[in-house]
Amino acid sequence: MAAGSGTRMGAEMPKQFIELEGKAILQRTIETFLRACPGIKVITVLPEAHIEYWRNYCLERNFICPQVLVKGGITRFHSVQNALDRVPDGALVAVHDGVRPLVSEQLICDMFRKAEDVPALIPVIPCVDTMKVLGTRKTAEGEELYTMEGQSVDRSVLFGAQTPQLFQSETLKKAYRQAYDTSFTDDASVVLKYGKNLSYHIGERFNIKITTQDDLVLAKAILSLCGSSSH
Repeated sequence: MAAGSGTRMGAEMPKQFIELEGKAILQRTIETFLRACPGIKVITVLPEAHIEYWRNYCLERNFICPQVLVKGGITRFHSVQNALDRVPDGALVAVHDGVRPLVSEQLICDMFRKAEDVPALIPVIPCVDTMKVLGTRKTAEGEELYTMEGQSVDRSVLFGAQTPQLFQSETLKKAYRQAYDTSFTDDASVVLKYGKNLSYHIGERFNIKITTQDDLVLAKAILSLCGSSSH
């Protein structure tokens, strides 16, 4: 999934095409899947206005990866729908954010093995921060945060969802025939509303989603410390 516009990055081009240590973020992401699962069939969902840009990038960089290029929709939900039109039945589908280039080959392999036996498998990481329930109110100076009395959060039951999220293709395609709902924040939420149980797998701290300039700085630091060859 690489159809976002990347407005929060504040860059001239969508963040999936920004270079990270000499390669586009999207290229790094796809390469990890190719190493983890040789022969995997790649469907790349892109902003329609950048499909030709990506074709040219792959040619110029000699990035050899047979891909089905699909144009994105008005929301992520609709982008996934567009991609699923190209997915056969009887397959395992990994839906991954194109801007999570630091996912490890090990996580991908482990999840594909585990996903053989469940309809939906989601990587998650436990919350390590103390969580606060706050409200926002307008003041003469603008907006301020305030404590919402009587509200508390048990950190021990909070987990952050990551990608790749893996599904049996029939399950995912049927789930995506539902009408769009604003509560659909990821593929897991779509499948859960469809009535299928979700299974979980512990994800990785370094499997960050590059959304802002700060994320880009962090990703560069991780690559520098761990070595780009390990990702």
